[in-house]
Amino acid sequence: MTLFLVLMLVNPSVKAAVMQGLMKVGLFQPAVPEEDAVANSMAPDLALTDGNGNTFTLSSLRGKVVFLNFWATWCPPCRAEMPAINALYKQYKNDKNVVFLTVDTDGNYQKAKRFIDKQRYELPLYVAESRIPGELLGNSIPTTVIIGKTGKIVFKQEGAADYGNQKFIDYFGQYIRK
Repeated sequence: MTLFLVLMLVNPSVKAAVMQGLMKVGLFQPAVPEEDAVANSMAPDLALTDGNGNTFTLSSLRGKVVFLNFWATWCPPCRAEMPAINALYKQYKNDKNVVFLTVDTDGNYQKAKRFIDKQRYELPLYVAESRIPGELLGNSIPTTVIIGKTGKIVFKQEGAADYGNQKFIDYFGQYIRK
């Protein structure tokens, strides 16, 4: 037991695996708001770059639902939620109305790409080209934001969450169908 506790403290992979197990038993569920409880403020603009050096802005994605996740390779809660995000991405990757953006907050594209590839995730990876606005990312990672087709923030979750939860999938899907 002592060895396990020590590993939990020093090894991000062990801590992430424990958190994934807790997600499977129902903990770490996203806080899906009631429809009338969402503030719906406009998302600030942010420039992002992919691995090929292509840069675009969030505002250029208006008309699409954007699933935006801020994370880092060293972050156990980020690692814990990645399998569920990857599964959600695979479910919607061919939907022209949806864009998934996983943004490495360390700005080290190559390191993050090695991690994504090693885990065999299909997630598209980006780095921010400018300071990330506080409306999108507060003081903790992981943070996930959903931006509706009109450019308004419709969901924000700070901390790890299980995005494979059916309640969340239904919530996410309603914005795609609008």
